[in-house]
Amino acid sequence: MDEPVVVGVDFGTLSGRAVVVRVRDGAELGTAVHDYAHGVLDEVLPATGAALPPDWALQVPRDYLDVLRTAVRAAVRNADVDPARVIGIGTDFTACTMVPTTADGTPLCELPEFAGDPHAYVKLWKHHAAQPQADRINRLAAERAEKWLPRYGGLISSEWEFAKGLQVLEEAPEVYRAMAHWVEAADWIVWQLTGRYVRNAGTAGYKGIRQDGTYPSADFLRELNPRFGTFVVDKLNQPVGALGDRAGGLSALAAYWTGLPEGIAVSVGNVDAHVTAPAARAVDPGRMVAIMGTSTCLVMNGADLREVPGMCGVVDGGIVPGMWGYEAGQSGVGDIFGWFVEHMVPPSYHDLARERGISVHELLTELAAEQPVGAHGLVALDWHSGNRSVLVDHELSGLVLGQTLATRAEDVYRALLEATAFGTRTIIDAFTSAGVPVDELVVAGGLVRNPLLMRIQADVTNLPLRTIGSAQGPALGSAIHAAVAAGAYPDIRAAADAMGAPDGATYEPIPANVAAYQRLFTEYTELHDHFGRGGNDVMRRLKALRREARTA
Repeated sequence: MDEPVVVGVDFGTLSGRAVVVRVRDGAELGTAVHDYAHGVLDEVLPATGAALPPDWALQVPRDYLDVLRTAVRAAVRNADVDPARVIGIGTDFTACTMVPTTADGTPLCELPEFAGDPHAYVKLWKHHAAQPQADRINRLAAERAEKWLPRYGGLISSEWEFAKGLQVLEEAPEVYRAMAHWVEAADWIVWQLTGRYVRNAGTAGYKGIRQDGTYPSADFLRELNPRFGTFVVDKLNQPVGALGDRAGGLSALAAYWTGLPEGIAVSVGNVDAHVTAPAARAVDPGRMVAIMGTSTCLVMNGADLREVPGMCGVVDGGIVPGMWGYEAGQSGVGDIFGWFVEHMVPPSYHDLARERGISVHELLTELAAEQPVGAHGLVALDWHSGNRSVLVDHELSGLVLGQTLATRAEDVYRALLEATAFGTRTIIDAFTSAGVPVDELVVAGGLVRNPLLMRIQADVTNLPLRTIGSAQGPALGSAIHAAVAAGAYPDIRAAADAMGAPDGATYEPIPANVAAYQRLFTEYTELHDHFGRGGNDVMRRLKALRREARTA
């Protein structure tokens, strides 16, 4: 009963969850979840009721503090441990979730003069309205042959720090002038816990274009916009902490919020996907970790530096110190399935699911699982939220091809499950072709609960797949980092060996399914390249027309 424990807190897209973990063996003793009161703001701004433009996605930073006030305390209660046993706390966040703040860390949206300006709010990872700025960054970087560009697969995403920052400058210059810091939420929450602003090496490298200790030059930024030349110096630059390091001690205020002892170790901030790698005991090269939720982030370590077309980035020490950390991703996965169930499934399916006491997702999965591969006659593109890898283009949109009057909801549902697996396969093929072999797929996140999706992923990728035996992979990973920051283990690898989750389910590829899916994947690839690589820009034209119509 006197053994030390740590707390991990995972800040997701719609909620935050806390888990209390025993330091000795990683046993999860208690957990709690808190839903964000404001959720995702993508239609109207609550302060004014004004409609938000297309492709916007904002959040309210006070929702994150409510997770500390409620979920952490509840997790400790559920674990039935004395708070005095807690020796550290670690946190993770969805990456490229950006907070504009004053010099002391106050979010600008909390100031009365900016409460009605959407640019003063948190720009969530899936805020894609900065695509025009990202396009300009990419064109200029290619023209100038910027040496950092190949480390991001040749393209910078609209989700990232520079594109979003440039959007603020050009669309809300008064917000930009008032902004003292442009802060990753992963670092902002650590700032609130410790009173110290320390950038983490992960988001600085992957989302902040920091390579070999430097950011893009002032000369490059001035060429984008003369007023953007001092962006790094004025808004972004800050001391960078290595992953697993101690960012500081828990402040008196944060101790009051959480009920934890003042002064305990707070680890340097991190990304939800990246902390999951040690939680899954998958920090060795060849093991790609897919964190499947609303979106999917794919990460892996490598001993050598390689340039992978369309990857989100490769960073020295970006996942664990001493190795090159690779990242890629898919902008929409669970979001696509959720959209389909909410908006496209006939009432009769909802009624049947209620009668049987199961979710519509479970009903559709059950019906779709009865089909042989290819029986629905469909192929889909998984771009309903744009494409993160390997095309890095959020002007792209979803597509389902092959529908007839005989097509049913379960057919389309299965085609969408398959499309996300084809997206994963496309990413894996890019890594393999670039000399970064992938030998195993390790899956964490909420979607591991769908066995059909896991089966499809194994068959489409033709890789052995295992899930991690924890429903709280990112939170467990943050707890592992907290143990390292508290000095309980010498490094992340040692802590992962002791505290990592056991294996969950395993899936071996079925040869007949692999062969059948290869035929469908060939069709997917033709559509992928036709609509995504310039064969037909109809998706971009339709998005432009939508913006014009909604603005009018």
